[in-house]
Amino acid sequence: MDSREQIIELRRELEQHNHNYYVLNQPTISDFEFDEKMRLLQELEAKHPEMFDPNSPTQRVGSDINHEFKQVEHRYPMLSLSNTYSPAEVKEFYERVRSGLEGEDFEICAELKYDGLSISLTYIDGQLTQAVTRGDGVRGDDVTANVRTIRSIPLRLKEGSGYPHEFEIRGEILMPWTSFEALNREREANEEPLFANPRNAASGTLKSQKSQLVASRKLDAYLYYLLGDEIPQDSCHYENLQRCRQWGFKISEGMRKCKTFDEVMDYISYWDEERKHLPVATDGIVLKVNSLRQQRHLGYTAKSPRWAIAYKFKAERVSTVLNEVTYQVGRTGAVTPVANMDPVLLAGTMVKRATLNNEDFIRSFDLHLGDTVFVEKGGEIIPKVVGVDLDKRTSDMRPVEFISVCPECGTPLVRYEGEAVHYCPNDTTCPPQIKGRIEHFISRKAMNIDSLGPETVDEYYRQGLIHDAADLYKIGEMDICGADGKRIKSARKIVKGIHDSLQVPFERVVFALGIRFVGETTAKLLARRFKSMDALASASLEQLLDVEGVGQVIAESIIRFFHDERNRSLVERLRLAGVTMEIDDTAQEGATDRLNGLSIVISGVFSRHSRDEYKALIEKHGGKNVGSISKSTSFILAGDNMGPAKLEKANKLGIKIINEDEFLQMIDEM
Repeated sequence: MDSREQIIELRRELEQHNHNYYVLNQPTISDFEFDEKMRLLQELEAKHPEMFDPNSPTQRVGSDINHEFKQVEHRYPMLSLSNTYSPAEVKEFYERVRSGLEGEDFEICAELKYDGLSISLTYIDGQLTQAVTRGDGVRGDDVTANVRTIRSIPLRLKEGSGYPHEFEIRGEILMPWTSFEALNREREANEEPLFANPRNAASGTLKSQKSQLVASRKLDAYLYYLLGDEIPQDSCHYENLQRCRQWGFKISEGMRKCKTFDEVMDYISYWDEERKHLPVATDGIVLKVNSLRQQRHLGYTAKSPRWAIAYKFKAERVSTVLNEVTYQVGRTGAVTPVANMDPVLLAGTMVKRATLNNEDFIRSFDLHLGDTVFVEKGGEIIPKVVGVDLDKRTSDMRPVEFISVCPECGTPLVRYEGEAVHYCPNDTTCPPQIKGRIEHFISRKAMNIDSLGPETVDEYYRQGLIHDAADLYKIGEMDICGADGKRIKSARKIVKGIHDSLQVPFERVVFALGIRFVGETTAKLLARRFKSMDALASASLEQLLDVEGVGQVIAESIIRFFHDERNRSLVERLRLAGVTMEIDDTAQEGATDRLNGLSIVISGVFSRHSRDEYKALIEKHGGKNVGSISKSTSFILAGDNMGPAKLEKANKLGIKIINEDEFLQMIDEM
C-alpha cells in the first residue's frame, strides 16, 4: 500500500472510530491506539500536502487563525417555533392540526427540544461543505471551520448508505454538562465571568474566531430535520431521520411517533422527569406532524410552521437545607458569599453550593442558618437561591451575618461607595490575592505566558519559588525540572514563555499589574496618555481624572497602588528583569487626532485590513471602538455582509455608514 492509499485508509478508519465513540458511544479501540493512528495520518499528510482535505480527521483540532465570519443567506428560511407552556395549549395545537387536515389521520413526531445553538449543515456528494447559524432566520454566520472540529458531526458520510447528492440537515450545537462545568470552573479560577448556561457557552464558543478554541471545548450536536430537493416528497419526518442515522448523523434516541393526543401527553410527562438524567440541556418538547405531505398542506404563518409547536418545561425548583455560608476571596480582593447546602439533584446535576452574590442579597431573603431554601436553575444553569420556606424556620435558627474581616488574612473588609461587593484591601499579603494577581499577570490578555497555569502558580507559591509576579523572571530551568531532571522539557518551555513575555507591549504590562478597577481598555488608555510607567506612577489625581473613562474610584485606586512601597518595588524589579516600561514610539508613528472624540462601530467583512487592524487604526487616530449602535455613535465602518439588524438600527437612528476606502481616506492611510 503506497502512502496515498494509506492516507485514504487511515481517514476511513478514523472517521469510523470517531462515529463509534462520539455518536454510538461504543468505542472499539483504546484512546492510545486512536492517537497513534491519528499521529501517523498527520505525518503522512505533512509529507503529501497535495492530499490536503478540509474534511480529514486531522482537521478536527481546529486552527488558531483568526477567521472573520461571513453571512450567508439560507436556502430555506429557519423559522422559529410557536411556544406553549400548558397541556391545554398542546391540546389546542392538536385540534388545529386535526381541523387543518380535515379529519385525515395523522401522526405526531415528538422529540426533545435541545437547548443549544441552531445550525444548518449542507452536504454535497456526502461531504460537509457549509455550516451556517440560524442568525435572523434569513441569513446566518458561516461557521464551517468551527463546526468541522465537532466530533459528532460527520465530515464525510458513510459510503453506499444512500444519501442524496445534495441536502441540508438542521440541528442543535450543544455543550454537554461535563464540558460546561469544566469550562466554568476554569473561568471561575481565572475570575472571568461565568457562562449562565450551556446554551450561552455553546453559542459563545461557536462564534469564537479561533477554531482551535472551539475544538478544545468538546461541543456536541444532535440533528433533527432534513431538507432538500432530492428528499422524497411523500416521505415522513421520523423515517427520514432514521435514514440520516444510517448515513452517520447523531439522531436523538428519544424520538417517538404518537398516534393520539394521550400518547403525546404521556411522552411529555415522561421526559419532564427523565430529561434530568440526560448528558445535555433540554428545555422542552417539539411536536411535529410526521408526514411531509401534510406539513406542506398545513403550511406556515409569517413566523412559524403550523405543523409544529414547542412545549416548554417550567423552571425546575427544589428545596434543600442551608447548612453554612462560606466566603471566597478573589484576585481583586472581592469577597463572595457561598451557600453550602444539603446535596440535591437539580436539572441533571447534584447541587450543594450556590452563590449568594453579596451582603444585600443575603439580607433581601433574611437568610438564617438551617433555613429550607428554594433553588432554581431553569434557563440559568448556575444555581440560585430564589426563596425561603418560612414555615420551616424555627426560633433557634441564627441569622446569617456577613463577615467583617477577610477569611484568608484577617484584614477588615471595606465596601466602596456605589459598590455592592465587600473587598479585602490587603492586596500585598493575602494569599488568594497574591496567587490571583500572578495568574492574572500571566493570562493571555496580559503577559500571555501560556506555558504556565493556575495549578503551576499554586505549586510554585507553596514551594516558595514565587511571592509575586517579578519572581517569575528569576526562575531557571534547574529550579523547576524536578529532583531527577525528568521535567526538563517542560521547564525549558516555561522559562522560554517567561522570557518571551518581555516583548509584551506597555499597555498590556499596565493591565498585567492588576491595579484594582483597571481593566484592559482603561489600561490601554492610561498607557497611551502617560506613555511610561514612571509618568503613570507619578500622575496626580487631576491628571488621572482627565483620562477618558477614569473616574474618582479608578483614579484613587491607581494612586493607592503606586503609593504602596511594595508595589513600587514590584514595578522596579519587573523593570530590572526587562519588562517593557514605556510605550513603543514606533507603534505610534503616524498617530493623529483625526478621529478624536468619535465613537465608531465596526461591522461586516473587510478586504484591506482585518477587524482587529481597523480597531487599532481607530485607536491610533484618537477614535473609540464601541460594540453597539446608539444615538452617540459617530459612524459605522461597514464591510461586506453587514448584519441586517445593525443596518436597520443605523437607518432608524440616522447613523452615517462609510466603507473601508472612505475610512482609509479619512485617516490618510490609503
